Amino acid sequence: MIPATLIAAATFLTWCLLSGRMDRWGVSAPLVMVLAGGAVGVGAHGAIAEALNTGAAQRAAEIILAVLLFVDATHVRGSLLGRHPRLVLRSLLIGLPVSLALSLVVGWLLLPHLGWAVLLLVACVITPIDFASAPSLLRDRHVPARVRDVLTVESGYTDGLVTPVFLFALYWAGPGHGDDDPAPALLAAAPQAAIALAVGATLGAAIAGGVRYTATAGLASESGRRLAIAATPLLTYAAAVGLGGNGFVAAFVCGIVYRLRRGTDTSDDVGLTDDLGFLLTAAMWFVFGSVAVVGLFDGVDWRTVAFVAAALTVIRVLPIGVAMAGSGLPRREVRQLGWLRPRGTSTIVFALIAFNTLPDGPVADLTLTLAVLVVLGSVVLHTVGVPVAIAGHDRRARNRA
Repeated sequence: MIPATLIAAATFLTWCLLSGRMDRWGVSAPLVMVLAGGAVGVGAHGAIAEALNTGAAQRAAEIILAVLLFVDATHVRGSLLGRHPRLVLRSLLIGLPVSLALSLVVGWLLLPHLGWAVLLLVACVITPIDFASAPSLLRDRHVPARVRDVLTVESGYTDGLVTPVFLFALYWAGPGHGDDDPAPALLAAAPQAAIALAVGATLGAAIAGGVRYTATAGLASESGRRLAIAATPLLTYAAAVGLGGNGFVAAFVCGIVYRLRRGTDTSDDVGLTDDLGFLLTAAMWFVFGSVAVVGLFDGVDWRTVAFVAAALTVIRVLPIGVAMAGSGLPRREVRQLGWLRPRGTSTIVFALIAFNTLPDGPVADLTLTLAVLVVLGSVVLHTVGVPVAIAGHDRRARNRA
């Protein structure tokens, strides 16, 4: 444990000190951390597998997810739906459900032995988009501003919107629930979600009011206000879990309500929380590098590869095509909205929670393997493939000129 912590901290520190140069080279912190984690995983496969399958590991993953969901919910500047709300709503309310449904269909065709409960769980794991591993895509001048705005807003909401479905699938697929009957799982998950909604909304409104009052009355310093917001997702998580609710759903709701009630640009308030989220994201990518070794240790079946290939292509592009039909968006921008959808931190955390919750055995192992391959494929596609394609586009444009 200590050697792994030492390597992770030293790697992250090195990247931070060279971050300006790394950004110009397109080398993100998650990419560096996953390589370091993979190197550790090669020499500590057994210890990693044992450490992952513990209650402490699951609780840590849930807390990290709570912080990240809160950060995502407060991250969008200006309007909650950005500058193109209709396109965002199409993507979230049509594209997201179609993507989940298409994942289920493809999973049933290729991996029917997993059962509907686990297939739904896998769909929730691989659906959220996250630009942590490829932040340059949101700054690339070849990507229209409208596309970047929609993707930025959507990446802040997909994980939070998928979370209740993930929670339901987790109960359905977990021990003690029948695979053919989702009703008991729904009855178990619904009260937790209701408590989470109540706790998140209440704390989000109360903390927003408290921040506004103390700022106006001069009772809190700027650093004190930032520290208070950094503690908010932890408080919300603990309160929800203590009352029998789901902590990371509550944190997401809290972030949304805080942003709504605050009514102003919250970038100053959540600056420290953003940094904390970035640090936790880097830690999760290091864990992912180690987990990748566990997930791929026993080899990969062709059906698994086929499902992952579909997840990175058809399951990603087709739902956006359906969602944007009749929107008037040019085909080129629709294609970009479909292709520029990297997977990342949320998929990693969801996968770790699922792996820890599912009964030990091949089903849990395959769920982890699918998530590992989807994230690895996304890293290759979006940190290597897209920049190469953009460079090729530039060369062709210069030759034509």
